Amino acid sequence: MAYQVITNCPVCSEVLKITKLQCTHCHTTIENEFELSKFATLDQEQLFFIEIFLKSRGNIKEVEKELGVSYPTVRGKLNEIVSALGLAEKKSDVDDKKVIDMLEKGEISPEEALKIIKRN
Repeated sequence: MAYQVITNCPVCSEVLKITKLQCTHCHTTIENEFELSKFATLDQEQLFFIEIFLKSRGNIKEVEKELGVSYPTVRGKLNEIVSALGLAEKKSDVDDKKVIDMLEKGEISPEEALKIIKRN
């Protein structure tokens, strides 16, 4: 019986390394340090969501229907997975309130303010 690959140590919770691979047919064994895919770190619920998302070709309305959840729930799950995979865009250090303050003081133009806010 094959088990799902675990990615974290059950004792200390640190990331595990795969160091041995074996062929089930000829029993050839390869030992080295192998990296896990980013997707291996996702839990079963996240992987199921990705399957539905891909099956729906990224159509959020279809994902909503398939999972029986709302649009904000689909977006939230998608954002969670994007973050878990390390693909989330980094927010800039300038928050919207600072941009508005700069705009009110005349330090930047309305066009510049819009560009900064859109980047965030």
